[in-house]
Parts: sequence; C-alpha cells; structure tokens
Amino acid sequence: MAPVTAFLRNSWRTLTAMRTALILLFLLAVAAIPGALLPQRSLNQGNVNQYIADNGWLGEFFDKLQLFDVFSSWWFTAVYVLLFISLVGCLTPRSIDLVKQLKAPPPLAPRNLARLPHHAAYRTTATPEQAADQVQKSLKGWRVRRNNGDGRVSGSIELSAERGYAREVGNIVFHFGLLFLLIAFAAGKFVYAEGMRVIIANEESPAFCNTTPSAYDSFRAGLLVDGTDLAPFCIKVEDFRTDYLPNGQAEMFTSNIRFSEEVTTTDPDTWDPYTLQVNHPLRIGGTRVYLQGHGFAPTFTVTFPNGETRTDTVQWQPTDLLTFLSSGIMRFDPPAGMYPDIDDRLEQQIAIQGLFAPTASFDGNILSSRFPRMDDPAVAIDVYQGNAGLDNGGAQSIFSLDPDLMESGALERRARVNLMPGESTTLPDGTEVRFDGADEFINIQVSEDPTQIWVGVFAAVMVGGLVLSLMVRRRRIWARVIVDGAQATRVDLGGLAKTDRSGWGREFDDLRDRLATIATATPVLPEPSDTASSRGADPDASWKDNIR
Repeated sequence: MAPVTAFLRNSWRTLTAMRTALILLFLLAVAAIPGALLPQRSLNQGNVNQYIADNGWLGEFFDKLQLFDVFSSWWFTAVYVLLFISLVGCLTPRSIDLVKQLKAPPPLAPRNLARLPHHAAYRTTATPEQAADQVQKSLKGWRVRRNNGDGRVSGSIELSAERGYAREVGNIVFHFGLLFLLIAFAAGKFVYAEGMRVIIANEESPAFCNTTPSAYDSFRAGLLVDGTDLAPFCIKVEDFRTDYLPNGQAEMFTSNIRFSEEVTTTDPDTWDPYTLQVNHPLRIGGTRVYLQGHGFAPTFTVTFPNGETRTDTVQWQPTDLLTFLSSGIMRFDPPAGMYPDIDDRLEQQIAIQGLFAPTASFDGNILSSRFPRMDDPAVAIDVYQGNAGLDNGGAQSIFSLDPDLMESGALERRARVNLMPGESTTLPDGTEVRFDGADEFINIQVSEDPTQIWVGVFAAVMVGGLVLSLMVRRRRIWARVIVDGAQATRVDLGGLAKTDRSGWGREFDDLRDRLATIATATPVLPEPSDTASSRGADPDASWKDNIR
C-alpha cells in the first residue's frame, strides 16, 4: 500500500507543478494546430468527406485519429482537463503561501550587510534612535520591521523593509485569469449557438428571421441549447457592394440592411437601417450578425412545352476566389398537371449544371472569368432531362448533381451551351431554358455566446496580471544602526533584489543619497585617524566623503 500511496503522491506533485502546467499549455496549443489546418466536421462535413476521398488511406487514418474533430476529441479533452487540474493544484498552494508571506514580517537583517549586492554606509551625529527614525521615514510605502536591540548584532537597531509582492500577485492573477478564461471557453461550448444563412442581396429577397434553427442553411449549438429560445429579430438585405482594387483584390464588402427586434412587425420600411461590413457586425443584445462572404446567384427561367414557366435563383459556389468563377446546379420540377402519370413527371425534370463567370472571357468555347466584379456575366451549362432526384427523399447537394443519376441514365444531357443574359436554348421536346442574369448573395453568420463578455474580462485580467508581474520587482532593504565612537552613529544599508535589470540599483542609490543628505543636516565627526581631520577639515563637508 505504501508504494501505491507514494506513487499517487509523486504523480500529484508532478501534475500540480508549474512546469507541468506550462508543458500542458504548450501541448494544448500544439493540439489545436490540426484544427486550423484540416477541415472540421463541426464546420463543414462536405469538406471533410472531400478531403478523405482525395487523400485515401491518409484521410482515413486522420479520421481514426479524430483530426477532423479536434476540439471534441478525447485526446484534446484530456489535455484540457489535465491543464485545469494542474492549474488549480498549482495555484491554490501558491495563493495560500502568498497570503502567509503577506502576513509575515520582513526577515531579519543578515549579519554581514557588506556581502549583499548593494551596500552603503555612512556616519551621522544623530542618535541611533534618530537615525533609525530617519531611515524608517524614508521607507514610506514599504513593509517595515524594526528591532531595537534584538537584531542579529547585539546593541544595534535593525530595520527590515520589503516591497514588490505585487509581482507575485500579478503572476497569480495572470494564471487565475488563464484558468477562468479556459473555463469560460469550455462553458461557451455548452451555451453557444451559431448559424449560417445565404441571402440573395436584392429587394425581392424575403426577410430572414432568427426564430428557429430551421431558418438557417446550417446551424450548430451547445448541448444546453435546443433552439427554442433564440433572440428574436429579423433582417432584410437590400443590396451588396464590393470595392475592388485594380488587380481584382477585394478591398471592402458592404451590405445595406434593415433589422427589427420585433418579429411581428412586417413592414421593413419601419425597421432600423444598418451598414453591415466585414469586421463590423450588427449587434442585437448578445447576438452578433457577421458578413461572412459573398458570391453570385444566377437566375434561370424554364418554359415547359405547355407554356408554363418556372424561375429560380440559386447561389453558386465560387471555385476561383480571385476571379469568382463559380459552379453550381439548379433543378426544376415540371408543372403538376402537365404529366398526370408520376413516372412520366419523374422523366421530365430539368437539371442545369455549369459555370458562371461575372466578367466572361472565352477561349473558343471554354468559359473563364477575368475579373470578380459582375461586368459581363455569362454561363457555360449542361442541361439534363430526366430524374433529377427531387422526389427521391434523400439529401441532395446544392452545388453538384449526383453522378450516379447520370451514369445510370436517369439523367440525360440534352444541351451544352454558353449563354449571355437574355439568351436561351431549346431542348428537343420544346422546353426552353433561358439565362436571365444573376444577383449577388451574402453569407451571414449569426452568433450568440453569453460567455463572450467573460472571455473578454478574463483576457483583460490576464493582461493586467502579466503587466504587473513584469513591471514590479521584489526587493528588500536592511538597515543596521549602531554606535560608532563617542559621538557618531553608523548606519549600514544593504539591498537585495531578484534582478537589477528593472532599475533596482538606481532605486537603492536614490534611497542611499536621500538618507546621507538627511544625515549631513548635523555636523559629521570624522574618525580620529582621518587625515582630513588633522588638517582641520570642514565638519560640513560633503556626505560623499563619509560614504563607505
């Protein structure tokens, strides 16, 4: 039993050592690197699937290591919990020791002050009690301990003074700030809510209301959030503008919106206006609305043989972020009464897949884009007819068609064409597909995290504690006052600090100068053996002649 107890005790001591806490903090930072370099399931499941498909066994190996779920993996959680335990176990005894040190008087003066890094001595005609009082008055703001005749040297008056415990206080405050910052981050994972929504940026686009998770294209939340108590508000996007540099680089994204915290108010003209920009989110209570990105949404109109039309505008995914060449698909169901037989209707669905260029450039029939602004839009599309998967009941990608449908013959390509706005193509059965142009869309992110303010508070506490621990220095001063001859009193000063790089030497010299200047307010009697005394030196000579 004794070896087990010794092992547990030693393990606890190792875990709660400050060195261990620093190592765990470093490991936590290293463990977070894969979360920044690899796609994460919590952000985009599609990117994870694509990465695994592109990298084969390596992607599967990374998946087994939970590198696509870094922040919820068992090994990241283990480091996180061990860091909590280490910080608590390390800071608790350190805080108790600091309180004990603050309550304890300064230590007695060393026997030989001359051995300290800083030392000075002077003589004065003041009595030992007066000289000690002068020293004590000069140490205003220091924690002073005075021993009359019971110091290390018999018959002397000794003063011990120290200051700079704020350095240790700042150090502990910094580490407690770090601890509570980590706790706030962990708590935020239980109570946060975050959703993404793509909104077409035109006046015809309907308002978006933050009332239910189903209103989002993607939504994720903490374990304690069920989506029933979201902060209610509505947003109406009126337009979107991008400022470009001559080389095509975006300089600023701007969207004029209107918002209301009353979801029952249906007239957007009565809502409050706001200019939404990157890094300038809309704040509604504790909820923040960010402008996350943008792209283009082509509009197509399909006219079926019976004359009925279907028009739709769908966002396409930018595949080239420099020129914003985008790819995507659209699916159209034929009119309900056009094909009474359900099988016939499934055979007449229309699917469009292709590329959109905001500023078109053609190399023969190959479409590309030469600038990201929508100056001369065009599309290069394949038009398919058949079963587009609209009624299959399974999940469908909004950016690509299911290749199995094309390989099986359920979808057959009827046309491949390049179209400018207003141009159209006609399929063999008389169905017309027209490209009407495009609108820009914005991608907004709505975030709600009640712990955010506490993260900011604890971060500020950390910075304050760090500044305090770096700027304040621990130092001590001792003074020993003894009778030196018949009519003279000798004062020995000694100073000690952990470092002189912060100017402690200058502070000690300033204190010495002040004390020596006060001492010369009364004549200083030189020693009988002093040759200056035999020549009749002025008793009011500079104190520097009496410094040792």
